[in-house]
Amino acid sequence: MLGNSSGFIKSIVDSSDVVLFMNGIPAQPQCGLSSAMVSILHRLNAPFKPVNLLSNPNVRDGLKELSNGPAIPQLYVKGELIGGSDIVKEMYAAGALTKLLSEKGVAHRPV
Repeated sequence: MLGNSSGFIKSIVDSSDVVLFMNGIPAQPQCGLSSAMVSILHRLNAPFKPVNLLSNPNVRDGLKELSNGPAIPQLYVKGELIGGSDIVKEMYAAGALTKLLSEKGVAHRPV
């Protein structure tokens, strides 16, 4: 049972157009998958809100329940779960992530 953590996580997801739940912080990711996601978002010049799951295990556990999956990091765009690292890497390589950001009205400038 998620209890209050579900509402708290939803408020985080709704607080920004792009939210990245990750291990560590963008300047110092604590796993390779989080580092890859940060790198992709930086290459797209997409502003995002990072959420360090290492500093709050309750959010981490609630996120796993909310998304029905254990994958960390997780990327949300306009409140919608896009996926974990593998999915985001594939979308980026295919140009689909850039297209999605454009369709959702998220400011970005790919380099």
